Amino acid sequence: MEMKCPRCVQKIHRAADACPHCGFTLADAEACFAGVGLHLRCLADTAGLLRRGERERVEAAMERFTRRFPQLFVAIFTGTLADAAELRQLGFWLLNRASFEELPPNQPNAAGILITLDAASKTAAMTFGYLLDPFLEETDTFDCLWRAHSRWLEGRYADGMVKAIEQLAIVLRKRSRQARRNPAGFERKLLPPAHGKTPQRHAETAKAITPNPAQPPP
Repeated sequence: MEMKCPRCVQKIHRAADACPHCGFTLADAEACFAGVGLHLRCLADTAGLLRRGERERVEAAMERFTRRFPQLFVAIFTGTLADAAELRQLGFWLLNRASFEELPPNQPNAAGILITLDAASKTAAMTFGYLLDPFLEETDTFDCLWRAHSRWLEGRYADGMVKAIEQLAIVLRKRSRQARRNPAGFERKLLPPAHGKTPQRHAETAKAITPNPAQPPP
C-alpha cells in the first residue's frame, strides 16, 4: 500500500519510517507546527473566516455527514501558512496527533477526514485517516476540493466547506455500495506497523463506511 509524502508528494510505502525521497518524518512536522494547539474542535476556524451563522451552517453539514456515516467524522482547520507543502504537512500532522473535542474517546483519528484551508492563498488540502484507504483515492479528494474552490476564491468559505462535505458524502455512498457488492475487494491488506511508525494504520474491512440507512442523503 502506498501514500504520497506530505512534503515532496512522491509515492512512499505507508509503513515507511521516513520518506526515502526527501527524508520527511512525523518528527519534522512536530518541529514545524509546535506552536499549533492539538486540542481542537472539529471546526477549528483559527483564521476567523466564518461568521456565527456560517459556522452553524458548516457544523450542521458536518453533523449530517456523521449521522449518515456514524463510523466517520469530518474536521476542518483554517489558518495561514507559507506554502502548499506546509498545508499538506499540517493536515497529515493534525490527523495523526490532534484530539478533537466533540468526538467520543474511542473514536480513532484514522476514521477522520480533515480539510485544511489556508486563508492567505485560499488553497486547501484534504487528508483522510487510514481507515479510509480502501474507499478514497486522490482523485476523489481532488474532486471534493475542486467543487469548493471557486467559492473559496470568492470568499464564500462556508459555501465551499459545505459543498466539499456534500461531495465527500456522495463519493462514500458510492464506495459503500461497491463494497457491499464486493467486500473482498475493499478489505484491508496491511496490518498496522509497530508503534512510532509514521503511518499508524488500522486494519478494517469494508464495513467501516456502511451508511446509516435511517439518514437520507444530504
